[in-house]
Amino acid sequence: MVGGAIILAWLAGLALLVRREYFRPQIERLAEAATRVSPGVVYYGVVQGDRQVGFASSTIDTTATSITVTDYLVADLPVGGKPRRATARTTVALSRAFHLAKFDLAIDAEGSPVRAGGRVDGDSVLILGVGTRDGESVDSQRVALTGPILLPTLVPLAVALTDRPKLGKHYILPVLDPSTMAPHDIGLDVRAESLFVVNDSAVFDSTTRRWHGALPDTVRAWQIVAQTAGGFSGWIDEQGRIMSTKQLGFDLRRLPYEVAFENWRSDAGHVAVTDDRDIIETTAIAANARMSQHITALKLTLSGANLSGLDINGTHQQLNGDTLIVSEVPASDMATAKHVPYRSPDGSGWEPEPLLQTTDRGIIALALRIRGRDRDPRVVAQKINAWVHDSIADRITFGVPNAVAVLRSRSGDCNEHTQIFVALSRAAGVPARIAAGLAYVDGKFYYHAWPEVFLDDWVPVDPTFGQFPADAAHLRFIVGGLARQTELLRLMGNLRIDVLSVNGSAARRSSPKAK
Repeated sequence: MVGGAIILAWLAGLALLVRREYFRPQIERLAEAATRVSPGVVYYGVVQGDRQVGFASSTIDTTATSITVTDYLVADLPVGGKPRRATARTTVALSRAFHLAKFDLAIDAEGSPVRAGGRVDGDSVLILGVGTRDGESVDSQRVALTGPILLPTLVPLAVALTDRPKLGKHYILPVLDPSTMAPHDIGLDVRAESLFVVNDSAVFDSTTRRWHGALPDTVRAWQIVAQTAGGFSGWIDEQGRIMSTKQLGFDLRRLPYEVAFENWRSDAGHVAVTDDRDIIETTAIAANARMSQHITALKLTLSGANLSGLDINGTHQQLNGDTLIVSEVPASDMATAKHVPYRSPDGSGWEPEPLLQTTDRGIIALALRIRGRDRDPRVVAQKINAWVHDSIADRITFGVPNAVAVLRSRSGDCNEHTQIFVALSRAAGVPARIAAGLAYVDGKFYYHAWPEVFLDDWVPVDPTFGQFPADAAHLRFIVGGLARQTELLRLMGNLRIDVLSVNGSAARRSSPKAK
């Protein structure tokens, strides 16, 4: 018995040793491999179809004690009939063990610029701050951590450093989810291996006055595909530098600096935006049926896209298999006997959020003025809906919605209308939240955002269209702000809609076209 116990103990110790050495969490092996990180910079062209619309770069700097990764992107994105310039810069500071120390994100587009940052206190707490670039309306929170964590922009580098990519290999990495501001594990698979030809330098052609690639080199790359949202999908080399990736109809392609930047700069501002390039139009889905009347009930099928993890099912919207049935909320479901302020049963739709400043003095003063003497949540929500529809000019914008900035500018698209509505509603004591999905307009389903208010149940309303409640032509896929709405990207270009019936009658078919 003693001999058997000794053998069992020895086998158990051997098993633990093998597990520690060969099945350690990949984040631990990453810390050891981080010593191989070398400084350098790569450049990219942001391409839509055959036209370059922007420039990007990724820079790695190293010291004896730290690694700094800076990603920069500037692009003139075709939205609403004209190019709209947006820039984004992310700077991430890491220890030499590849542990996140701090990060800073700055986004400049139309409207108020936004800045977000964070720092890690040990490996146990992430302190986040979100606000405007000028320091106005900053919100902060503390996120508990159970160990080292990565940002989504570091995923390609982490994959290459953990182990040399190999076809069929699977990775699991802890990544900060921007939609929940909490860490979660994401899975990534190596799906393919190929050779890319890239140019190491560029030469200037005086005839065409353009730069062209020179000194081609062959680089081996691997296709990485994320299993869940928040990961990276694209091609990377053995150093973890992106070779190419595709998102929202745009390609990021590695190019020499002069080709990536100088050619784009010389072309910027000289190209008209047509419907075949406009983001709003190219992501819209043409309806296969005529729907001109007010829509109180809609039945349709959804195909071509993975719908798992989306917020599709609700009291007035149900997905059975691939068939979605949407009904307008009846007046009887909007009656309440409660008085503001009150909370929804789960306590949601009440608290301040970054860039949704329900405690701002201007927001509070306006909410109380709109509410007046009324205490019925339905009446208060309807008054706010009417105020937003009448007071916020409907203008296509391209930026990060900010309730305080919308109150100041009094203009914006569906995102700004929704943002200011939710802020005012919460400040007035009525729980509200942001929803997003598709809405039918003039023969097409467009990606759209609208609010939901809690009136004995969550009820969709639409201050952009002036609807209270919103009609059944609103197909909800997401509940939450812009970070959560990034999950809609996987639907764009893939989702197909077939309208079966409108208001209980079979749909009158039109020629099926889908973009």
